[in-house]
Amino acid sequence: MRYDVLLWDLDGTLTDSKEGITLSVQHALKQLDYPFQAADDLDWIIGPPLKESFKILLQTVDDTLLNRAITLYRERYREIGLYENIVYPGIPELLVQLKEKGCRHLLATSKSRIFAEKILQHFSLDAYFSVIMGSELNGQFAEKDALIAEVLKNEPAGSRSKTVMIGDRNYDVQGARANGIDVISVGYGYGTLEELRVASPDFFVPSVRDLERLLLSDHV
Repeated sequence: MRYDVLLWDLDGTLTDSKEGITLSVQHALKQLDYPFQAADDLDWIIGPPLKESFKILLQTVDDTLLNRAITLYRERYREIGLYENIVYPGIPELLVQLKEKGCRHLLATSKSRIFAEKILQHFSLDAYFSVIMGSELNGQFAEKDALIAEVLKNEPAGSRSKTVMIGDRNYDVQGARANGIDVISVGYGYGTLEELRVASPDFFVPSVRDLERLLLSDHV
């Protein structure tokens, strides 16, 4: 196997979470009397830390306002939004195949850990993961480099050459690079082709099927 330890992003990699995220952002904006933003104009918010996205949406660095926006977002997201989500076709089967071949699955998402856990449980994916790691509600581990470092802290140092991060945004590439591991960018998520080209991952795969071929390959 090319890799033994697989770190997975969630949004845009394992699941298509656009509906729940964008509707929850729209809810927060409406409650704050900010202009309506169409869902198709909000693709860019899927992946980065939520607070950073709201800084851009609200054009502010005021922590009081940003924290209020996050609270309003979570009001809707925790009850409804996290279930407005679809597992990408082929992902469950791929997780099974890889686990049967001895790979370990670790989740490394900037999404709040408690929401990530509920999503994996809802879609019966949690059993495939030995580690489920996300940011904390207080913002800790929201940055991908710190998050990946936390996920890897109990992994043997010698395993880094057989470890890979799999994600759809440039943040996944940057986080992997900061921690000295390889990274695969997927083209079916929410990172633009230009974003991923500039980020320069070790591998780029346009589809789940291509990801399967890469991960199940026995040569480097």
